[in-house]
Order: sequence, then C-alpha cells, then structure tokens
Amino acid sequence: MEPLGGAEFAPDATYLNTSSCGLLPRRAITAVQRLAESNATGRQGEGAGSLESLAAVRASFARLAGVPAERVALGGCVSVHVGLIAASLEPGAEVLLPEGEFSSVVTPFAVRGDLRLRYVPLEKLADEVRPDTALVAFSAVQSADGRLADLTGVRAAAEAHGARTLLDASQSAGWLPLDAGAYDYTVTGAFKYLLCPRGASFLTVTEDAQESLRPIHAGWLTGEDLWGSNYGAVSPLTSTARRYDEAPSFLAYHGAEQSLALVEELGIDPLHTRATTLAARFRAGLTSLGLEPVPVSGPSAIVSVPGLEHRADDLRRAEVYISLRAGNVRASFHLYNTTADVDRALDVLAG
Repeated sequence: MEPLGGAEFAPDATYLNTSSCGLLPRRAITAVQRLAESNATGRQGEGAGSLESLAAVRASFARLAGVPAERVALGGCVSVHVGLIAASLEPGAEVLLPEGEFSSVVTPFAVRGDLRLRYVPLEKLADEVRPDTALVAFSAVQSADGRLADLTGVRAAAEAHGARTLLDASQSAGWLPLDAGAYDYTVTGAFKYLLCPRGASFLTVTEDAQESLRPIHAGWLTGEDLWGSNYGAVSPLTSTARRYDEAPSFLAYHGAEQSLALVEELGIDPLHTRATTLAARFRAGLTSLGLEPVPVSGPSAIVSVPGLEHRADDLRRAEVYISLRAGNVRASFHLYNTTADVDRALDVLAG
C-alpha cells in the first residue's frame, strides 16, 4: 500500500500521531516560506498576507463541510470559537456533554460559573437530552480513544427537545464526511486531519443560530465594507458568519489554503477508506497479541489501547510516534500511512 499524496509527504519515521498534529504537505510549507520571506524583505507590499487566501480557505472548508462559504468563520483555535458560543447562553442554561470530552469543548462553558454542565456517558448522550437542555456539545470522534458519537441520534434528540447542537470535528474532519449544516454550530481545529499549520480553525453557524451569537471579538475584517472599516466602530457588520472571524494568522492561512486544496483533490471518501482500513489492521494485530483496544461503534481512524503506557518509550526509541491520552496508547492513521507503518508498530509491541 503506497501512501496517498505522493511527493507531498516524506515522513522519515513511523508517524501514527495525526490526532495530535498532522504532517504538513510540501505545498503548504512552500506557501508559508514564501510569505515569511516576503514579510522579511518587504516584497509583500501592503499587509502581511493575502485576503484572497482567506477567501479561498473559507470556500475550500465550506465545500468540505457541505455548507455555503457565508456560514464559515475563520479563527485561530477551537476554544475561542466555543467561548463565543458559551457567552451566548443565558445564566442557568444546561449544557449536556459526554464524560471525558476534550477540554477545549468543556472549559469555555465551565468558566462561566453560571451554567449547568451535565456529563453523561457518550453512548447515552442522545437518551439524556431533556426539555431543559439548551445545548448539546460533543465531538464527532473522541480524542482520548477514537469512539464515534451517535450523530444521527443526538441530532434527532436535540431537535425533539428544542436544544441546539455544537459539534467538534477536530478529530474527524479530513477523514470522516462532515455535514456541518446539520448542526447549529461546528468547530474544527485544522492542524490535525486537515493538515493545516496551527493557527487555522473554523466555526460554522446556521443562519438561525447566528441570531443568538454576539460578535464579541469583531474587528475591521468583520465589516461589510472591508476597506471602509479601519477606524472607529465597525458598522455595519457583515450579515454572514464572517462577523465572527478572529484576526487571522496569515502564515497559517497561506499554508491552509494549500493543505485544504490537497484534501479536496484527494477526496474524503478515499481518505476515510485509507485511515479506517489501516486502523482496522492495527486493531486486528493488537488482538492477535492478546491486547484489547478500546471498543468503537464503527470504523474509526483512531485506536487506543489501555495498559500500554510502559511501552511508550519502546515505541519512541524505535521511531514509532504515537501519543499517550487518558491512560491509553493512542495511534491514529491518515493518508501518508501504509500497512508497513501498522506492521512496524505491531512488531515493536510484540517485542
């Protein structure tokens, strides 16, 4: 099995850690270097990056997420997007979350101090939505162990009880199809399976849900007239989700433009097949060694194994790069991985 992406990637180790950070394609590195050089020499002209690149990234992610570009806001990290949503809730509102959910999804609600946070097992999330639940906030795929949420069930339960939904797609966008318009909000850190530099993230918000959000970090880029909004209070704000943009890191977004273009060229379906096939091979190999991965309800790109923390140093010395999360050894697979990577990791674990 040859890696996808061809010469875009050249890993010199067995890298099974995309759930922490994806490898950058060569075209993204070139774009960042080009902008950095122009910033150093003054050849960029006015500004430190291209607004056209921002527009291209917004449009590219919108196509991957299945929503119009007008529904996408750009930012720097997931927690800021979630903080915007947390700030919109009424005091005393209930937020329903899975137990063990990633901290960037949980903490912005917790620090409010006047919200009711209720945690339930992931597999019971849909069943636990109540008439007084204001928001269900959860990841499509759990960071700690790769378990998949019941997306259809949670959406149906939220709709039945009038609750809004917030989906974190950071561990899924790039290998699992994303229908962002099916949720009131989605947030996505792009530096994992979307292969972008850190500093690029996305918020999608439906037109209806937009009415509930205040653009508390609006700046000149959020105005209807970009070049007429440089001084004084920006007015009017754009009517699109761009009103929730953070000031961008142009270096990250110039790279992201190229990374997302590559993901679009390859297509999500082949990436899903590649990642889940390799993960299934790894699961089967672990089982043959007498090890028990965390069970998942469907094909996942992430495999976590409890009780192997003591083998992490062995893997690292063999240049097999995984991560330790919630007491598990976690391996994650993407387009640049091959069956040889899987077998190499299994060989190390087999001693």
